[in-house]
Amino acid sequence: MTEPSDLQTSSVDGVTAPLRYPTFRRIWLSSLLSNLGILIQGVGAAWAMTEMTSSADKVALVQTALLLPVMLIAMPAGAIADMYDRRIVMLVALSIALCGAAALTALDWFGLTTPNLLLVLCFVVGSGMALMGPAWQSSVSEQVPPKTLPAAIALNGISYNIARSFGPAVGGIVVATAGSVAAFGINVFLYLPIMVALFLWKRVGDPSRLPREHLSRAIVSGVRYIANSPSIKIVVTRSMVTGIVGSAIQALMPLVARDLLYGGAQTYGIMLGAFGLGAVVGALNLSKVRRQMSGEAAVRACTLSMSGAIAAIALSHNPLLTAVALVLAGAVWTIVYTLFNIGVQLSAPRWVAGRSLAGWQAAFSGGIAIGSWGWGRLTDAVGVEITLLVSAGLMLLLPLLGLWLRMPAITERGEDAEILADPKVRLALTYRSGPLVVEIEYRVASENARAFHNVMQDVQLYRQRNGAYGWSIARDIADPELWTERYQCPTWLDYLRQRNRWTRSERALDEKAMAFHIGPEPVRIRRMLERPFGSVRWKDDVPDRAASEV
Repeated sequence: MTEPSDLQTSSVDGVTAPLRYPTFRRIWLSSLLSNLGILIQGVGAAWAMTEMTSSADKVALVQTALLLPVMLIAMPAGAIADMYDRRIVMLVALSIALCGAAALTALDWFGLTTPNLLLVLCFVVGSGMALMGPAWQSSVSEQVPPKTLPAAIALNGISYNIARSFGPAVGGIVVATAGSVAAFGINVFLYLPIMVALFLWKRVGDPSRLPREHLSRAIVSGVRYIANSPSIKIVVTRSMVTGIVGSAIQALMPLVARDLLYGGAQTYGIMLGAFGLGAVVGALNLSKVRRQMSGEAAVRACTLSMSGAIAAIALSHNPLLTAVALVLAGAVWTIVYTLFNIGVQLSAPRWVAGRSLAGWQAAFSGGIAIGSWGWGRLTDAVGVEITLLVSAGLMLLLPLLGLWLRMPAITERGEDAEILADPKVRLALTYRSGPLVVEIEYRVASENARAFHNVMQDVQLYRQRNGAYGWSIARDIADPELWTERYQCPTWLDYLRQRNRWTRSERALDEKAMAFHIGPEPVRIRRMLERPFGSVRWKDDVPDRAASEV
């Protein structure tokens, strides 16, 4: 379990502690090279589109094509990451991205690339990375001890931003000297180290004693968990709005370099490098920001700073001033992004970590993808400068969202509680038997009725996010001390899963509810089969089901 004091560590040793573990170190270093390749390809794709068409809409769609898959397949990707070996999932995802990048390289080599084909292949590469994202991020907890998890999350962000600090500049030089085909080819080559690192990872799985969920049910479980988790819902909503409003600067960067700074591919790469350099500065100072500010205060300060930076970029025609503003924008953007990321990772238990991260990534990347398209359309109508000023104005208003959706306090990760033994049953059941109705009777003193009812509202949320539905709480009008909690599970198997998804904090909440019970007898629990067709003998000569079917 990660102690709160560990979460506030600001020393350099604390930040670099995860690198002491060989598996994490190998994957982290190779991911740095992979991120470098992706960014070089991104420069090549954006500049290739700029050369093929003068439409700002098409240029902005390059970023949309790379990020839209995250929004479209994030939840299936998260479910797959939770259901299967995350190492294998990452290798498959990298293979998909590698094929897309190789096809793009080959087509550009032969001069067959068109704007639409470029967008399609960027979408393929983005799909591979979208499939990899939840598996990669949720696997960090398997590579390092719990106490170093926040530092490992921050290091993954630093990895991308180190690459972004000089990758775009390298990409600009590569495109300027050897063309976009060289940028695409370098990306293909830099996928190989991370694939090797994953092959070398001897992952030790923790197999579940229950059968694996079907993909559709796993997706529903993930959506249900997010919908019934107030803290994750707030982070997801704030992330999507921030992505929509703040995506203008990244989507329109090629046009900033071309139309506002009157530069070429090298200028574009340098500007992206300035943004990435700021991102590294922000990541390295994240612990200090978290120690001095609450999550809400930090997000507000960063969005206000981002507003000023975007306005400066819109009004500047000086490369140096624009680069300084981009350093500030990169720093605060990374701090906000990482705060959102840590908030989700530390709020979700292991069984649904991939799906929770996927939901957050879908919201954040989907916001960027939608925003990029919208800002591109607006730029075609009013120009780059006015579009960036509109983005800066909306970013200035963004802290008002905190009045309704205040950022939750970041706490320790929801670790799984001990596994419960299956209830003893005398009726022959299969995993598909159901629906199952559960009734729990509490006897509560009348003076504690309001306090008990308030606790049960939190109990409702955790029951529903773990798989229950149709939850209700009722009070007996003839015996006011008697309360009955009732909920259902689709099948016996779903009920067993629901019992074994509790975290320690949820178990403590359940014990808090039980503590209100008074009387000589313990809390009474009834488990009933709602439609017991398969458990009834329709003829006297039909034998009962074997006990082994339970």
